[in-house]
Amino acid sequence: MEHERCQRARDGGCDHGRVSSADRPHPGVVFRVPPLVVLFALFVALCATPFAFGAPYLWLIYLVPIAIIWWTLRVRTVVDGDGVTVRRIVGGRRVPWTQISSLRLGERRVSAMLTDGTELPLPAVHVRDLPQLAAASGGRLPDPAGDD
Repeated sequence: MEHERCQRARDGGCDHGRVSSADRPHPGVVFRVPPLVVLFALFVALCATPFAFGAPYLWLIYLVPIAIIWWTLRVRTVVDGDGVTVRRIVGGRRVPWTQISSLRLGERRVSAMLTDGTELPLPAVHVRDLPQLAAASGGRLPDPAGDD
């Protein structure tokens, strides 16, 4: 009996012990700085090489591309059904949906307006990302492209 159950599970005919995708919580959406920025930073490092060895301490110019790469890999916004997580170069902040009153849309950035009146910039989130943001919020934000 047990052997038959294991065989059916291996063949995909049995869902014993498995969790369906509908029962799993949505992992959220991660908004990141485009990874092409790393390529730009490496190009800056390559162009800085002749200057870096021209005089003492000019090798410190390599700190600029290292900082750009660190910023690119670290900064992000994660949106899920529970709230919004913002990661900055140093530190981060998790805000539940109950503390977010609205969104503020600028030309180049999106910010969350909190119930205490403060503004929380959402790095790497643009206005074009609002439908994704609404979907990841679990219905807490209206979809701007949705039909009314």
